[in-house]
Amino acid sequence: MNLPNALTLLRIFFVPMLVAALVQGHMTVNLGVARITNEMLALGIFLLAAATDLLDGYLARRWGQITTVGTLLDPIADKLLVSSALVSLVEVRVVPAWMTIVVIAREFAISGLRSIAAAEGYIIKASDFGKVKLVSQVVAISLLMLSMRWLELRAIAIGAMWCVVVVTVASAILYFRSFWRKVDIKVKRRRRRELLMKQTRERRLLKQNPLTPPADPAKSAGAKGIR
Repeated sequence: MNLPNALTLLRIFFVPMLVAALVQGHMTVNLGVARITNEMLALGIFLLAAATDLLDGYLARRWGQITTVGTLLDPIADKLLVSSALVSLVEVRVVPAWMTIVVIAREFAISGLRSIAAAEGYIIKASDFGKVKLVSQVVAISLLMLSMRWLELRAIAIGAMWCVVVVTVASAILYFRSFWRKVDIKVKRRRRRELLMKQTRERRLLKQNPLTPPADPAKSAGAKGIR
């Protein structure tokens, strides 16, 4: 396993730590003279995990270590990180549940599209708009975590989440417009090719084993009368 893929897996391992830090109310960690609250700990874990997303992509391109596993695993890790953070923030009543549902529903829809495309030989890479979507999510979730400590940031955080919802829906529409038609055309061509192959096999079988025409009942009766 190369380093970029290892960083992607590390991002997945950060998910349960992030959830535990967010839902654990009024927890503090003493580090000498510094005292870290649970929301600040969650923010640190989240930003560290988000940094691994930038680093693994950069290293994969820089070292020429872009693999199929990494291409498929990277968006899954991103979705787990963002979804777990949003669900946890709903649990502590920081963000409206419907916003989280819209974001997670989009992630499931794009994951389904990626699976269908992969089965047909296509690998859907993250677009520039998809990267903008991820950056907006990181900023909005970070502001939501900060608003747990400083309530005056709540309005700004909710405004950022509105931007996330808009960008999320727009990026989903672009993905489906770009790739669904390609996948649909390839599936139809494959099915047409399979049908033609089946018809060809049937014709060959007919040539190898021709069927004799059935006997005419009238002729059979006449032959019996002559006898």
